[in-house]
Order: sequence, then C-alpha cells, then structure tokens
Amino acid sequence: MNQNPEKDYIFGIRAVMEAIHAGRELEVVLVQKNLNNDLIKELLLLLHQNHVPVKRVPDVKLNSITRKNHQGVICFYSPIRYASLEHILDQCYASGEDPFFVILDRITDVRNFGAISRSAECAGVHALIISDKGNAIIGADAVKTSAGALHHIPVCRVAKLAETIQFLKNSGLRIIALTEKSAEILFQSELQGPAALLLGSEEDGISSELLIMADTRLKIPMKGTIGSLNVSATAAIALYEVVRQRGSND
Repeated sequence: MNQNPEKDYIFGIRAVMEAIHAGRELEVVLVQKNLNNDLIKELLLLLHQNHVPVKRVPDVKLNSITRKNHQGVICFYSPIRYASLEHILDQCYASGEDPFFVILDRITDVRNFGAISRSAECAGVHALIISDKGNAIIGADAVKTSAGALHHIPVCRVAKLAETIQFLKNSGLRIIALTEKSAEILFQSELQGPAALLLGSEEDGISSELLIMADTRLKIPMKGTIGSLNVSATAAIALYEVVRQRGSND
C-alpha cells in the first residue's frame, strides 16, 4: 500500500480493500472506466456494502494524480469520521432536545458545502445528512471553507435520502423544504419542534422524489430581479430563522 501524506490517498486494488477492512474512513474511490476483472468486481461489491462513493473515470484522470502503478484504482481518505444518524437522534431525545438536522440533496460545490456546514454548526444543528453519492467531496478544501466546522458538526452519510427522510418522519421530525416552488413564506411559518431542513442542488433544487416527501415547503421572498438565492445563503437565512423562533440567546 502506498500513501501520499499531502494528498492523503492510496492506490491499488488490494490496498483499498485493506483500508476498508481496517475501518479507515474513505471519501471516494476513483475506478478506471471499463475495468471489470474479477478483482475489480470484488472491490466494487465491498465498496457498495460499505456505502463508499465510487466514481468511474478515464485512466488519464488517474494518471494525473499519480504515475505509479495504481491498477486503475485510487482512493481518497476522508478528513472526518462519519456519524450514525440513529445514534445522534437517540441522543437528542434522551437529552430532551428537539432534533435539528440539515439534509443536503446533491450539493456539489465544495464552497457551498463548506459554507452551509459553517452556518449549521454555528446555529446548533445536530448533524448534516448527505447521500453517499452525488455530493461535493469532503476533503481539505471543504474543511477549510467551513472554517473547521466540519471537525465539530457530525455528518451522516446514508445510502438513500428518501429512506432516511421517511425514517426521520417516522421518528417525529417535520421535513421542511426550502424551495422557490412554494407560496408559503419562511418568516410566516412555525418552525419550532423536531425538524430537518431540506436543501437542494445548485442547478435544479430539491429532487422531485424528495420534495414530494416534505411536510412543509417554504420560500424566502425575493425583492429584486434575481429569482433565487445561492443555496448557502438560503441555508444561513433559514437556519437562523429557526434559531430565532426557538428563542436561543446562548
């Protein structure tokens, strides 16, 4: 196994397998396109079982990272350790707190992800919830953009956001979607109690599959000519409206 301490990655099929078996937290594994031998299939199955994101990339991408014998596989370690959503939820209820989560649906810009993480940590959010695919990579850039908040706020990586949203609903949380596709205004809505804010992609907002699951859809009123805010700005405004309504002065 070979590791670069600056870029924090390893390469080679067996090396990545050993990292998984050793319990290392993996952020993403890059696998060469059209590589489908038996060992690769074994690796892909192991990655799937451990909910590790996989990206199929051309060999030129892998070679731009290292010219050494990577065997078509390069793996990046995660700078954070992912948390258990069930454990955090149990802790919230056990301590008498109203659970407060943020669900991120396909936030791909690392700067937006970092900014949302920073705002969420400052607002006292119990955890961020992301899918194991389709999101910004949580690497050094994300941690830096978050001003270190990602070392303090738990992040829960799940296989399917739809199933997780249903689990939260069944656990007593209200799912509040922030979307311009609503007539109801954020500042005119009741936001106290167990809740999760749902925020969507920079490109097309919250996916229809998840939006339909929301208990409440809210928008931030626009007074100018631009139709919507950046998702990280939306997150900050919504988070602190929740804080205001909950009466936190700490």
